[in-house]
Amino acid sequence: MPGANSSPAARLLYLYRTMARIRAFENAAEEASRGSVAAFGATANTTALVRGPLHLSTGQEAVAAGVCANLLRSDCLTSTHRGHGHTLAKGADASAMMCELFGRADGTNKGKGGSMHIADFAVGMLGANGVVAAGIPIAVGAAHSAKIRGSSAIVACFFGDGAINRGPFLEGLNWARIFDLPILFVCEDNRYSATTATDAMTAGAGAAARARGIGLPAETVDGNDVIAVDDAARELVARIRAGNGPQFMHALTYRIKGHVSVDAAAYRDQGEVEQAIESDPLKLAGSRLAALGVPAERIAEVDAEAQAEIQAALAAAHAARVPDPDEAYADVQDTGAGQWR
Repeated sequence: MPGANSSPAARLLYLYRTMARIRAFENAAEEASRGSVAAFGATANTTALVRGPLHLSTGQEAVAAGVCANLLRSDCLTSTHRGHGHTLAKGADASAMMCELFGRADGTNKGKGGSMHIADFAVGMLGANGVVAAGIPIAVGAAHSAKIRGSSAIVACFFGDGAINRGPFLEGLNWARIFDLPILFVCEDNRYSATTATDAMTAGAGAAARARGIGLPAETVDGNDVIAVDDAARELVARIRAGNGPQFMHALTYRIKGHVSVDAAAYRDQGEVEQAIESDPLKLAGSRLAALGVPAERIAEVDAEAQAEIQAALAAAHAARVPDPDEAYADVQDTGAGQWR
């Protein structure tokens, strides 16, 4: 990874690569959820290869890339139901992630977590969560544990704008501030809470104002500008590592796709979507790279590498073993009573 003191072009190309990998992963997962098997040499559709709700982060790649570029492998992260990008940016293996979405034994959670509960403790990714705001107290607990143990690790906690209207937001931020925990809260504001525009259901001045009301320093950034996210995250993470307690980032972005992969998002004005696409994070970063003198061929090469990686992940997931039913209770806590069996 190019460091903060590397050339602007090298740093941006690294961030672009992460975003391209996330975009390729999301596109492939979306197609697999529809039953497309074109990647495996066929053109017809078949049964969906990714089962259950699939929440895509298409259009939000800059937040994951810019924040996670400033984390160490030893740092921890909690995510949302829209967590593929965060997981990939934190260092999880794309093939293992795709296996997890396919419900295969080689998945990061042996096929038991799926899309909404993907995790990889090996890279500090403590888990996505299907419950809005539920990752916040988990992250706060992890940060408190790090402080008690004297660990140098910090925690990044991603959540959506809808989470700020739920109780765990207030409880989590309050606890983090009271105990000065090493945690970066990242509100990934994609303007919609499921199918409802955020501004129609959130009173007051929004996420950053609420964080400041609890005493957390808060910064609002353009979440589609990966350089802005990277710069802000670097500063906020440095403050946390210096012992200045919890910090808050409010990243304004846009969810290009619907709430889930089968949601056509007809509740949105098409003009709004088209305008948002003009601020696509990869498009903006590509223009910046060109302005920095990076040849179009090099950018295309990065895109091709990302596509090849994810196509290999698809093939690996398709070929991977389906878990044996006898493995269902492995890794499940046994209270000793046995009723759940």
